[in-house]
Amino acid sequence: MAIASMPDLRPANPRFSSGPCAKRPGWTLAALANAELGRSHRAKDPKARLAEVIDRSKAILGMPADWRLGIVPASDTGAVEMALWSLLGPRGVDVLAWESFSKDWATDVAKQLKLPDVRIADAPYGRLPVLAADPARDLVFVWNGTTSGVRLPDADFIPTVREGLAICDATSAAFAMDLPWDKLDVVTWSWQKVLGGEAAHGMLALSPRAVARLESYSPPWPLPKIFRMTKGGKLNEGLFKGETINTPSMLAVEDALDGLRWAEAIGGLPALIARSEANLACIADWVARTPWVDFLAEVPATRSSTSICLKFAAPWVQALAAEAQAGLAKRLAGALEKQGVALDAANYRDAPPGLRIWGGATVETADIAALLPWIDWAFAGLEAEHRKAAA
Repeated sequence: MAIASMPDLRPANPRFSSGPCAKRPGWTLAALANAELGRSHRAKDPKARLAEVIDRSKAILGMPADWRLGIVPASDTGAVEMALWSLLGPRGVDVLAWESFSKDWATDVAKQLKLPDVRIADAPYGRLPVLAADPARDLVFVWNGTTSGVRLPDADFIPTVREGLAICDATSAAFAMDLPWDKLDVVTWSWQKVLGGEAAHGMLALSPRAVARLESYSPPWPLPKIFRMTKGGKLNEGLFKGETINTPSMLAVEDALDGLRWAEAIGGLPALIARSEANLACIADWVARTPWVDFLAEVPATRSSTSICLKFAAPWVQALAAEAQAGLAKRLAGALEKQGVALDAANYRDAPPGLRIWGGATVETADIAALLPWIDWAFAGLEAEHRKAAA
């Protein structure tokens, strides 16, 4: 393969990071002009802004009216940890693990909480484990593997009638994929993913069954203040009305609202999903005609439309040692960044060598289409160097 010259067209926005992710099209700092800066988050107007984030999020996602949604500290990680440390214990726990963060949750459940009855079903990068859910046990899983580009095709394996709780980390799925609320009990995400918000703030959604667990079960271990969701055995309802546990950034709140309003303006969840799926389709068409690259996700139905992970398929690359492949991937991403056509598109540090291109709803398909010839160009340069060295 040889590409004689650099492509002419460049992405208008080269930001393909998987978090924090690209801002919505047309975003400028002017979007934050009305932020409630220098004010207490407990004052009337700032608190109303926080409640607005909750209300708009629930409406766009189609969350059932009897679910609670709260803004919590420490991004999606904080939201997941709050759920694990507050809810797990009274039943056996099954964990599905197939990439870095789901493996982290498995470690937390088995080695930090030290629960006596834990079963972990894991799979290597690119695959899903055997999908099964015992209705008598709690289940912990991610919907979309941010570091592997592998997502659940559906939740058919989760019983609608169940005694255990289904705890879902949906940080790179929420607002880009259709979540089946009847199969879930806890759902978490962060502002920094699909709608392009800022980091440090998490969202925690609880079904009535999850609330009942909180009010009927007290874990035997101490809970830090930022994990506590009940008072006197009852749910702290204020937490789900904008009364955050700790101090949020009102600048980040305004930015989150801007993303939510943009989502509403373009047509809500269906439009967000369509934009993300169009990005995946664009890359899938390129992969189909490009022999040196492939999806990390082995099964087409499990390919993520947000964290789109690619691996090397060229035989000469596959023949290299793992360390050399990692170095090649780093050089490929570096070449793209040097040309200013793709920022932060390297694979996750623990994932197989390749590229990770964010395809969430704030990314324009035209920018992805403009990027792909540059990837071909950069790889052709690396291939030419390899052939020269091998000659």
